Amino acid sequence: MTRYDIAIIGGGPGGYVAAIRAAQLGLSVAIVEREEIGGLCLNWGCIPSKALLRNAEVLSLVHRAGEFGIHFDNLTVDYGKAVDRSRQVVKRLVGGLKSLMKRYGIAQIDGYGSLPGPGRISINGAQEIEAGNIIIATGARNKDIPSLPVDGERIITTREALSLREVPERVAIVGGGAAGVEFSHLWSTYGSEVTIIELLPRLLPNEDPEISQVLEKSFQKQGINIMTGSRVEASDFTNGVGTLTVSNDDASEVQCDKALVVVGLEGNVTGTGLDALGIEMRNGFIVVDDVMKTNLPNVYAVGDVTGAPLLAHTAFAQGHIAVETIAGLPTTRIVPENIPRATYCQPQVASVGLTEAQARERGMEVKVGKFPFMASGKALGHGDREGFIKVVAGAEYGEVLGVHMIGPDVTELLGEVSVAQALDATIEDIGLAVHPHPTLSEALKEAALAAMGQAVHM
Repeated sequence: MTRYDIAIIGGGPGGYVAAIRAAQLGLSVAIVEREEIGGLCLNWGCIPSKALLRNAEVLSLVHRAGEFGIHFDNLTVDYGKAVDRSRQVVKRLVGGLKSLMKRYGIAQIDGYGSLPGPGRISINGAQEIEAGNIIIATGARNKDIPSLPVDGERIITTREALSLREVPERVAIVGGGAAGVEFSHLWSTYGSEVTIIELLPRLLPNEDPEISQVLEKSFQKQGINIMTGSRVEASDFTNGVGTLTVSNDDASEVQCDKALVVVGLEGNVTGTGLDALGIEMRNGFIVVDDVMKTNLPNVYAVGDVTGAPLLAHTAFAQGHIAVETIAGLPTTRIVPENIPRATYCQPQVASVGLTEAQARERGMEVKVGKFPFMASGKALGHGDREGFIKVVAGAEYGEVLGVHMIGPDVTELLGEVSVAQALDATIEDIGLAVHPHPTLSEALKEAALAAMGQAVHM
C-alpha cells in the first residue's frame, strides 16, 4: 500500500492549493478527485460564470452604443457561443493546473475517496492508500428544499444553469445572494424576463444596506423583478410551464420556464466515512480550529466543507494554513469578516470587513466616508457613474474596519483594501497615498479622506 505524507480528498481550490504547497515543502502528496481537477469553482462555478458575465458586459455595452455615437443594424446574439467560450476558458485553466500537478510530482488519483479508518483512504472501495495526514476538501452541495425539488431540467442548480445553451424566456431565481444576482444580470442582459425571490428583506443581505438599496434600484431599471421578504411554498411544472407559489405580504404566483435554486449549502461529506470516525459537524459543516484541524488526529479540513465564508479564496488560504501547520511552520490566522467578498453583476459589489451597522452593534465608535462614482472622472469617462465607495473606520485611530463598494469594476479594488488591512493601515494612510489619475482607485482615496472631512473632489 502506497504511503504519502499528505493525502487530500477533493481537488477544488482548497485541495489543489494544499497539494501544490505541500509539494513545494518537499512532502509527498496525493490528491483524490472523482471529477475534474479544479473542483466546482474552476469547472462549474467561479470561472465559467465570470466568462459568461464578461459576455453580458460586452452585450450591455453594445446595447448602450448610441451613448458613444456608435450605431449599427442587424445585431445578432448567440448565447451558445458565449457558453462555448466559457468552456474553452475552463479547459485552458484545467489543462494548466494538470501540468502544475505533474511538474510538482503530485499523485493524481481519479475516484471517490472515503476514510475506512485512521490514516487510510479508500478509492472507489477498491484501492487504498495510507497517509500521515489527511485533508478533507470535498466542498459543499445544495440543501434539499421540499418546495423546490431539483430535477436538473426545470428546477436547476448553477451547474445546470452554466450548461444551458439558450437563455430561459422566463426564469425565477430563488435566492438573492451573490450567485442569484449574477445570474439575474446575465440572463436579463440576454433578454430573459427575470424574477428574483429572496427570503430576507433585501438583495445581498450580508452586504451593507446602502449597497443593497443601490443594487435593487439598478436592477429595477434593468427590468429585473425583485420579490424580497418572500418564500416559495410550492412549485408545479405542467406542460413545460412552471408556477411558483410565493408567500409574502401579498400571496402571489410566479410563472417561469425554469427555476434556478441558489439558497442553502451544506458540507459535502456523504459517503466519506467521516460520520463513522466521529468527525465533529455543526450546521452541516466540518468543525475546524484556527489551523484547520478537525477533532480527529491528523485529519484537517479546508474549503467550503468547513462552512462560511464559502469562497474560493478562503479555500486557497485555508489550504496554505493546513499544509504549513502539518510542516511545522508558523501560520497566519483567518479573520472571516476580513475575507474579501466580490459579486460580479453590473454594477459590481465588493466589500471587506465590518459594515457600519456591524461595527456599531459591537459598541465601536466609527467615522464613515463616502465618495460617489458620479464625481469620478474615470467613471464618467467610461459612462459608468452608478454607485459609491463607503469606508468605515475607528473614530479614535482611523483604523480601517470595513470598505463597501458598488460600481464599475470595484472588485478590482479589493486587493488594495486587503493589503491595507494586513498592514494595519489607517484611513490617513490610504488618503495620503498617491493614487494615479484618472483611475477608479481614486474614489477609494477620496472616501478615506471623506471619513476625515478632507475629501477634495466633492
